Amino acid sequence: MEAVEFSGHARDMLQERNITLQWVQQAIESPDRTEVAADGNTHYIRAISEHGERFLRVVVNTRTTPKRVVTVFFDRRWGRKA
Repeated sequence: MEAVEFSGHARDMLQERNITLQWVQQAIESPDRTEVAADGNTHYIRAISEHGERFLRVVVNTRTTPKRVVTVFFDRRWGRKA
């Protein structure tokens, strides 16, 4: 995975939500979908088979060097939209 750093909030969310770095890496490197939000952050979305095919959303500020993971969460709403 290319170099990314994690905000304090993102690190907390990894631990609190039992999200592995491997899942974050999979979402960034091979997303099922990518969205660019109005604030310029890129959202990487990927179904995680080990977590019941729930969709992991990884929000990354791609304007920083290195890129900065802002937050990560399982997006319950996205599965209904897809």
